[in-house]
Amino acid sequence: SIILLHILEFFYAFVHNYGVAIILLVLAIRIVFYPLTYSGFKSMKQMQKLTPKINEMREKYKDNKAELNRKIMELYKESRVNPFGGCLPMILQIPVFYGLYEALLISIQLRNAPFIFWIHNLSVQDPYYILPILMGITMLISQKMNPMIGDPTQAKIMLILPIVFTFIFIHFPAGLLLYWTVNNILTIVQQYIINKKFA
Repeated sequence: SIILLHILEFFYAFVHNYGVAIILLVLAIRIVFYPLTYSGFKSMKQMQKLTPKINEMREKYKDNKAELNRKIMELYKESRVNPFGGCLPMILQIPVFYGLYEALLISIQLRNAPFIFWIHNLSVQDPYYILPILMGITMLISQKMNPMIGDPTQAKIMLILPIVFTFIFIHFPAGLLLYWTVNNILTIVQQYIINKKFA
């Protein structure tokens, strides 16, 4: 939290707006994590190519889950694909997300800090719920752009997650939702570029 607050103060010294400072923080984090994010998206695209084979295996070994899992893991190993490669960038961003949440709650600097238009205080919830809705929409777009890998039931559950997250985050500080929404938008742009490259 303290490190993130110092970074925000550094950006604030140039832009004089904590909302813009949060956007610059997201950009900085995305640049730092770019190699990992690229590797994760690449791994997911490679897994997408294996989906027809995995579906054949599901049909063939539908009565033997242990054998199905063993065969899928063998396929991943042969194809040199890491099934968890796409999760790493997200996991690494959780401490940043939590740190920013703490910074918004405890820092005096961010109390009553305005952004633009209707957001007059980044440390409290969005009064019109625009940011949580935008966050949910951008999450859904990002998920739709990702290849649906794994069990079809799990894929359906994953599509419900943006709605769940929207309701969970609806009362969170506007600054945190700004961070997450901008992060989602940058993820969509990155996914679009990588999808075109590996199409």
